[in-house]
Amino acid sequence: VKMKVMDLKDGMHGIDITVRVLEVSEIETSRTKHGETDFREAIVGDETGRIKLSVWGELAYQLKPGRVIRITDAWTTCHKCELELKAGFSSTITEVDDDSFPTEDEIPERSPPKRAPRLSKKGNRATSKEGE
Repeated sequence: VKMKVMDLKDGMHGIDITVRVLEVSEIETSRTKHGETDFREAIVGDETGRIKLSVWGELAYQLKPGRVIRITDAWTTCHKCELELKAGFSSTITEVDDDSFPTEDEIPERSPPKRAPRLSKKGNRATSKEGE
């Protein structure tokens, strides 16, 4: 499903989105169910807004500030009531050459609305699947 940042909601899967990388963190190493892996966080955005992106594995090395990227098979989670976009081992990141894509100054500062964590049918907080 091709999306825009402000269309994203908690619990979505199979997201296809094109964004500009605005900021990136240092690469860190973490233990996941897949073993030890590298991960990195970034702020990305499009003409509708900005969102935090967390990536794992080799994808961590593909994030460079200023570049426009297409992410496929991403998903969203709510972490501390802040919506985050995630890309992991099943996702792909491809650099896009698009001079018409908004520049950092043209990307609005707004983010998708903060949401309460999803509740299961029993009323318990749903747990996110970190490190996929």
